[in-house]
Amino acid sequence: MILEVAPLTVIPSQEAAFEQAFAKACALIGTMPGYLGHQLQVCMEQSNQYLLLVQWQRLEDHTEGFRGSPQYQQWKALLHHFYDPFPTVRHYQGVMAQAPGPGPAPPLSGARATRLNRDVSEHSAR
Repeated sequence: MILEVAPLTVIPSQEAAFEQAFAKACALIGTMPGYLGHQLQVCMEQSNQYLLLVQWQRLEDHTEGFRGSPQYQQWKALLHHFYDPFPTVRHYQGVMAQAPGPGPAPPLSGARATRLNRDVSEHSAR
């Protein structure tokens, strides 16, 4: 799973219009292959600051699939005029996860996680 992270700065006083437009845009991204879900968070201290988190199966599902699609053109038309400055989008992959409660963090999957889990196991055995 890949996590797309986009810190969004919306033009002040445009927050309500942005949120309405974003609600419409959700239908566009939700149909894309590889899309796993998203969250839009608003900052409690600055109401024009948002954090968009989108889960994708693969990086290419976002960078090639969504961004190369007609749906992305509609997404841009709905949302991009609200941003100032335009956001820098980054992509992250899991290294470690922990749910509340006692116990060790569960192992992750993938090549990076396999290496990390092996290194942790070797360190613990020492």
